[in-house]
Amino acid sequence: MANRLIDEQSPYLQQHAHNPVDWYPWGEEAFEKARKENKPVMVSIGYSTCHWCHVMERESFEDEDIAKLMNDRFVAIKVDREERPDVDAIYMTACQAMTGHGGWPLNVFVTPDQKPFYAGTYFPKESMRGMPGMTDVITQLYDRYQDDPEKIKEVSEQMADVVQPQTAGHDSVLSEEALAKGFHELQQTFHPTYGGFGNAPKFPTPHVLMYLFRYYRWSGDEKALDMARTTLDGMAAGGMYDHIGGGFARYSVDEKWLVPHFEKMLYDNALLAIAYTEGWQVTGESRFRQTAEEVLDYVLRGMQDAKGGFYSGEDADSEGVEGKFYLWTPGQIKQILGEENGSLFCEVYDITEDGNFEGVNIPNLIGQSPEAFARGHDLDPKQVRERVEQAKPLLFEAREERIHPHTDDKMLTSWNALMTAALARAGRAFDSDRYVDAAERAFAFIESHLLQDGRVMVRYRGGDVKHKGFIDDYANILWALLELYESTLKPEYLTKARYYADQMTALFWDEENGGFYFYGSDAEELLTRPKESFDGAMPSGNSTAVRELLRLARFTGNTAYEEKVRSAQDAFARELTEIPGAHFHFLQSYLLLCSDMKEVVVLTGEDEEARTVTNALQQRFYPEVTYLIHDDPGALAEAAPFASYYHKIEGKTTVYVCRNFACRQPVTEAAEALRMLDDL
Repeated sequence: MANRLIDEQSPYLQQHAHNPVDWYPWGEEAFEKARKENKPVMVSIGYSTCHWCHVMERESFEDEDIAKLMNDRFVAIKVDREERPDVDAIYMTACQAMTGHGGWPLNVFVTPDQKPFYAGTYFPKESMRGMPGMTDVITQLYDRYQDDPEKIKEVSEQMADVVQPQTAGHDSVLSEEALAKGFHELQQTFHPTYGGFGNAPKFPTPHVLMYLFRYYRWSGDEKALDMARTTLDGMAAGGMYDHIGGGFARYSVDEKWLVPHFEKMLYDNALLAIAYTEGWQVTGESRFRQTAEEVLDYVLRGMQDAKGGFYSGEDADSEGVEGKFYLWTPGQIKQILGEENGSLFCEVYDITEDGNFEGVNIPNLIGQSPEAFARGHDLDPKQVRERVEQAKPLLFEAREERIHPHTDDKMLTSWNALMTAALARAGRAFDSDRYVDAAERAFAFIESHLLQDGRVMVRYRGGDVKHKGFIDDYANILWALLELYESTLKPEYLTKARYYADQMTALFWDEENGGFYFYGSDAEELLTRPKESFDGAMPSGNSTAVRELLRLARFTGNTAYEEKVRSAQDAFARELTEIPGAHFHFLQSYLLLCSDMKEVVVLTGEDEEARTVTNALQQRFYPEVTYLIHDDPGALAEAAPFASYYHKIEGKTTVYVCRNFACRQPVTEAAEALRMLDDL
């Protein structure tokens, strides 16, 4: 028999629609029931591609005895964290405060007025190895709730205070010391062999790599570039990368990047595609471009809806086994490729009879490239590379016959905007119309399916649009629009960026203290109104909003946007100064403010010079340079009024290069313009 979740569009909630647990979706109905019946509320938060969420469902939520305990003693609410990151953010803060850690599934026990008094992540059915089990948790918490309501009230009131946003005020001043401190922290935690930062499990942190590229550009410190390059190489060599079909898994359980948690998420692959694209722009290393293109091709092939939007992720499990879809034996490889080519592929990609993961194999290139293998075996490196590359499509086609992991086919504004930005960035860097066209199509999908009365929404699925958008949605839309402008040079994208920036400020800006709230002034009022600066798997909404507002200020000449940036940096100055390692995306905007202000205006004529200069600006790595390119400065009048002050010389392509509000003499020769760009 189905429960109330059967009417929900969230794939995660639908996965639980046939549990014997009497689940409610998040909403007033559940809390009203709790008040009437004097019951505590269990809020269980997860997402559809979460492996341990599936494990807990199988062990507990599908179990009739556990379900009866829950139904008799609690009101149970299921939340999809990807649709309600506001609810997730509040209760994750509570869980981390109570337990010292967090993760998903997130299970929080709250009063009927939404105040948390107990929290944890995965609970087995029965207590084991010091880990409390669901049977004991439900029984003991219910008894405590009924027998000692004053203690429950005391704890819940304390936790309600804990989850309130901290208004530090402007008691700290952000300085370049934060940049140096953050860089030192990265050096201390960097793994010199495999790259990455910190201990296992190791997560890809593409926003950290983006920061390192910009820090290198600003400081010239080669160590920053070395750390970024080593990390890009390490991740792409490991089993966390799908060498057969492209795309990255969520994280690695070991320091080598060998054994992944096999789920693939849209946001990871968007951000990693940007990081590898920038890696190619900075270093010229073709392997970084190849990885970026393989990631984007995977997404366009396997994650794109017919309407142009992108699905959220792919599960780690298939047929109830984590990673089964991605694992190989030597016999399977040789059956597809033949003995000779199969043996070569197995040797190059570490596929052995003993296996490198639970008796089977995750293809990887840890410790050797095809070229290094060839040199070690007196083979021609080019031929070995060609043979293994030719083998991949054959293995891919054979793998397609397997039972696929579940795809979460909801389409989220924030993540679609990130992928739009990634496609637009790669499109201009690699001069690929296909990627730029896909980016434009994706943004058209956002505007046609994820807006209601001009208001950005969170999720689209099956014709249903739900939840008012959060700061992340607006901030990532800004990112997408500025990348689209730089890739297409269409002024309409700058005009739209101004529209969404103004709406974002109206809905989310904290007029008293600065910075952006997590949810808008027109949204459901929760226990608290979070205001986050810390980066997680994705950059925080505040960090992205601030960076993109600063870029928009430079593009448009609108100083009000830069004033917001400086106010937000003041608001979070203490956090940025004390914990720079949690704010590398935020610090990108401060790096930009610490750099000389550089502007290039190109008025294009009908000559080859225009294409030469445009290509250089679009394909090179100039994060601190703002450029406007058009054949008619009047067309930019609405988006960037200052551009109308510039004029062509004798109808030719004319380039104006400015630094710190001082412009050099305009030039009409591409070679001279490029020399000026190199001198910036």
